[in-house]
Amino acid sequence: MSFLRSIEQRVEGLIEGAFGRAFRTHVQPVELARKLTKEMDDHRTVSVSKVYVPNEYSVYLAPSDREQFASYENALVDELRQHLAEHARRERYALLSQPRIVMETDGDLSVGEFGIATRMVQPEPGAEGPPSSEAGHTMIYRKEAVAAVPTEAASPVELGVEEPKATVTVGDRTYEVDSRRVVIGRSRECDIHISDPNASRRHAEIRRDGDTFSVVDLGSTNGTDVNGRRTQRAQLSDGDRITIGTTDLVFHREDQ
Repeated sequence: MSFLRSIEQRVEGLIEGAFGRAFRTHVQPVELARKLTKEMDDHRTVSVSKVYVPNEYSVYLAPSDREQFASYENALVDELRQHLAEHARRERYALLSQPRIVMETDGDLSVGEFGIATRMVQPEPGAEGPPSSEAGHTMIYRKEAVAAVPTEAASPVELGVEEPKATVTVGDRTYEVDSRRVVIGRSRECDIHISDPNASRRHAEIRRDGDTFSVVDLGSTNGTDVNGRRTQRAQLSDGDRITIGTTDLVFHREDQ
């Protein structure tokens, strides 16, 4: 792949949960799904009122890795495309078209390595294929061969198949934390609206980063407390009480 740029600086040596074995193994579909969503998240473009993400993804596989998918490649591509579309919907990303995934073979890659290149393509009305556009960087993922050690099965969250779930209760109302950032405040445009004159319009937000949740104060006038202690940022656990103004919000994790 002649267009790969600064590969040495962009290689990630990863041991992916149950996939970190003593010897390199074939790429698994769940790994592709996880890294595709990572590439979508990493290539966000913030506009005035929307967050745009790439809509075209080229997946480069070693010959033997691609061969293992030969009997169901079309079904796999369709499943990965739906996975990306659902991730974009859940995170409230804007797509210029439905996600498009293209599988490619690259003889320079070894077993267990794969590359993902992303592009944001503006579709043309009536066009059969996407117009030319500038390709983004290609990220290469590699499994490392390591000494044989006992391994535990990776959890669905660690594999990126299932997102951690949480809710916030305010009085008799319960809100789902269904995106990476949930804004709390007095403005009706907030994800969690609280009618409290002591709260700022955009007071704080709950952020999801991988398997953890945190509350972050957004420069509010009266500050944010967690379990009675003033904080600018604090990691949340099941049952934690967030106080904004005179309003208490209770955080719950469904997997704890």
